[in-house]
Amino acid sequence: MRAASLALLLVALAGCMPSTETIDDATCPEESELTYDNFGAEYLATYCQRCHASAADDRNGAPSSITFDTVEEVRDHMDRIYARAAGDNTSMPPGNDDPPAAEREMLAEWLACGAP
Repeated sequence: MRAASLALLLVALAGCMPSTETIDDATCPEESELTYDNFGAEYLATYCQRCHASAADDRNGAPSSITFDTVEEVRDHMDRIYARAAGDNTSMPPGNDDPPAAEREMLAEWLACGAP
């Protein structure tokens, strides 16, 4: 009985583990219409730039070298953004202001397409 209980516990905990999906695992859908102008800029302003903008008053521990002021800066850090905030990856942003899952999926798509 103990082995069965342990197995059930491990299965339950596996659902709580952070995702390890990387940008290399992602595919850009041919029909994607997401761009910086119609998605990326607003997403970043809403969920990322309170800590990752060069003009942020309180970066909450975000490294000063990691800023998302421009689409070029985002492209420089696409793999890291994807691993922390896109799709099933939910370690960023910290706190209670999590983006909805649908928006995280859109972020994953936009990044997988090269952040056009």
